[in-house]
Amino acid sequence: MSILENWDEWKNFLGDRLNHAQNEGMDEQVVSNLAFEIGDYLAKQVDPKNVQERVLADLWSVASQDEQQAIANMMVKLVQNNGTGAH
Repeated sequence: MSILENWDEWKNFLGDRLNHAQNEGMDEQVVSNLAFEIGDYLAKQVDPKNVQERVLADLWSVASQDEQQAIANMMVKLVQNNGTGAH
């Protein structure tokens, strides 16, 4: 099963990557920009595997670039306390 097929596993995966980036000293703006780039890539290249991803893809498709940045920022907030390394 792909990591994208299970919403909780996907959030944990993103949380692990976020924790790693922050531990490596990546600042909030860089993380935000990466989240935007990942969101844009997923929306354009990856077929959503579950209902949550479908909602995000649909929202992304009608959002302005500023709104897409806001969605990316919200995803970062959503996964901040996810992942195996979170306390």
